[in-house]
Amino acid sequence: MEKEIKKYNVQGEPITLDELKQFLWAAATHLRGQIDAASYKEYIFPLLFFKRISDVFDEQYGGFVNDGGEEYAQEQAKELPIRIPDGAHWNDVRQVTENVGQRLVEAFIAIEQANPGEEADGRIVGGLTGIFGPKDGWTNKAKMPDHIITSLIEDFSKHDLSLASCPADEMGMAYEYLVGKFADDAGNTAQEFYTNRTVVTLMAEILQPKPDESIYDPTCGTGGMLVKCLDYLREHGQPWQGVKVFGQELNVLTSAIARMNLYLNGVEDFSIVQGDTLKNPAFLDGSQLRKFDIVLANPPYSISAWDRDAFSHDKWCRNMWGTPPQGRADYAFIQHIIASMNDKKGRCAILLPHGILFRNEEAEIRKGLILSDKIEAVIGLGPNLFFNAPMEACILICNNHKHDSLKNKVIFINAKYEVTRKNAESYLEDTHIHKITNAYNSTSDIKDFKRLVDLTEIEKNRFDLSIQKYVYISEINKTEDTSIDESLNTWNEAHSSMTNSLEKLLSMLQS
Repeated sequence: MEKEIKKYNVQGEPITLDELKQFLWAAATHLRGQIDAASYKEYIFPLLFFKRISDVFDEQYGGFVNDGGEEYAQEQAKELPIRIPDGAHWNDVRQVTENVGQRLVEAFIAIEQANPGEEADGRIVGGLTGIFGPKDGWTNKAKMPDHIITSLIEDFSKHDLSLASCPADEMGMAYEYLVGKFADDAGNTAQEFYTNRTVVTLMAEILQPKPDESIYDPTCGTGGMLVKCLDYLREHGQPWQGVKVFGQELNVLTSAIARMNLYLNGVEDFSIVQGDTLKNPAFLDGSQLRKFDIVLANPPYSISAWDRDAFSHDKWCRNMWGTPPQGRADYAFIQHIIASMNDKKGRCAILLPHGILFRNEEAEIRKGLILSDKIEAVIGLGPNLFFNAPMEACILICNNHKHDSLKNKVIFINAKYEVTRKNAESYLEDTHIHKITNAYNSTSDIKDFKRLVDLTEIEKNRFDLSIQKYVYISEINKTEDTSIDESLNTWNEAHSSMTNSLEKLLSMLQS
C-alpha cells in the first residue's frame, strides 16, 4: 500500500539561506552513530542533488503546462537541460516503504542514463553519467536501513528546492557551507577535498578571470576553485555563462560532488573527469596537452605514491625541467600546470607547501622554472588556513605573458601575519585579501611586506625562493606567538640559507 505523501511547503515558498543551511546540516546529523562522519557526503550530496533536480523539473514542467497544456509540457520537457524519466522522480521514491535504498539506486541510474554528456570541442560537456557517485552503500541495509533512508527523504521533502524558492547562487552557497561543515566534522580526511575558500577567493582575485576564458583545475576536489572563478565574474557584473570549465579529480565520489557543485551553481558548460592527472591527463589536443587561459590548483602535498618512472619518460613533455624525487611529487604537478597554460596568455595560481621554495632535492627543477621567467609572484600565507593542519603554505603565480616591468623579476609578498583566527577557525578577511592584491598590483615595494626582486639576486641565492630572504619581517613586527610549525619552517629556511652560503663559500675557496 502506498503511503500518503504529505506536502510541507507550498511550491515556490522561499527558503532563506540560513534556513537552508540549518536544514541541510540537521539532515546530515541524523547519520551520526550510523556511519562515520567522513561518509556523510556520500549520502547527503546525492539526496540534495536528487531533490533539487526533481523540484526544478516540476517547476519547469508546471510552467510549460501553464503555457500550453499537458501535451505541450510533455513535448517541451524532452528538451530540458536535465530530464527525469517516468518512475525516477523524487516523489516516486518517496512512496516506497521497503527496499528504499534499492529503489533510490534505480532512480539514480535511470536519471544518469537519461542525461548523457554531449561531445563538443573534443570533450564531453555536462551530462549526469556517474554523478550520483558510488551506489553500493545505499543497498547495504546493515549500514543504511530503510528507516534511516526514509527519515532522510522526509527531511528533504520538508522544503521546496525549486529555483523560485532557492536561486542558484543561494543553493551554491549552501552547498559550499555543507562541504565546509563536512570537512570540519570529518577531521583530517577533509584536506583531501576542501581548500579554505577565503584563500581561493584571493587566488581568483589575483588571476582576474575574464568572460569566455577557459579555466582548469587538474586536482579539482569538489570544484570549489572553479566555482570561485565564476563567482568573481558574477560579483564584478561580468557575463560568466561563456566560460569553459575543466577539472580532473582522482577520487570517484569527490569528482561526482564537483559535478553536482557546478550544476547547483548554475553551470552547464563544464567537463569534470575522474582520473589520475599525472598518470593519465584527461584533456588533450591531439598528441599534446590541451592549453588553458587559467589554471588554478591545490595539488596533494608531497605525495610519494606516484609513477615517477613514467613521468621521467613523459610523452606529454611535462618533465621539461626534470623529474622530482619519489617522495615529493609537488614539482610534477607544477610542471603539469605550466605545460597546460596557454602559450600566449596563460596564467596560474598554485597553492603549495613552503618546501618547494627551498628544498635541495628539487634545486635543479626550481632553477629551470626560475630561469624560464614564468614565475610572476610568490605569496607566503599565514598558518592554520587548512582544516586540522597548522602548516603555512604559499601561492605560486606564473604567467606566460608577464608585463614588461616584471620580466626577469619576481614579486615576493610576505603575508604570514595577514590571517584572522576566530572560533578555532583561521581565514582571510576582505582587508587581508585587498592588502595582498593591492601589493601584487602595485609597482612599489612595501616595507616588511612586498618586494620586486631581480632574477640576478635570486641566482646569487642559488635559486632559493624562501620568502624571508627577500621580504624580511623585522622583529618589531612579530607580535604573535610562534607555533611549532612556524618555528620548524623558519628553521628549514635558515638551514637552507646556511647550506647554500656554505656551498658558495667552498666553491669560492676551491676556485
